[in-house]
Amino acid sequence: MPFLFTLITIALMVYALVDIIRRDDSQVRFMPKFVWLLLVILLPLIGSVLWFAIGREYPEGGIQLGRPSRRDASAAPPVATAPPADVRSTEQQIADLDREIEEWRLRQEIEKRKKERGEGVSDD
Repeated sequence: MPFLFTLITIALMVYALVDIIRRDDSQVRFMPKFVWLLLVILLPLIGSVLWFAIGREYPEGGIQLGRPSRRDASAAPPVATAPPADVRSTEQQIADLDREIEEWRLRQEIEKRKKERGEGVSDD
């Protein structure tokens, strides 16, 4: 039994050393790669476990265990949708803005004329 434990510890240490060496510096957390190498060599079992637990950076989704999800699709939270993208060209957008400005100007002029007529009628 001690032989099996030693064999597993050595295999874990070798795997951790290879992983440390092959990993990019930006994917190593908390300490430089050299310090992780020394830790795994000097304390094979503890160093290897620490390396895989906190030393390396895993992909965004974390470790994929391959278990099926138990959540029902209907119980999933609603997905936020992005606002619709404006597919009009710049020229079309400018033309629409020009029309809006002209409409606003005409409405202001109509309101002004209504007020002028209303004031003129009340003076009679």
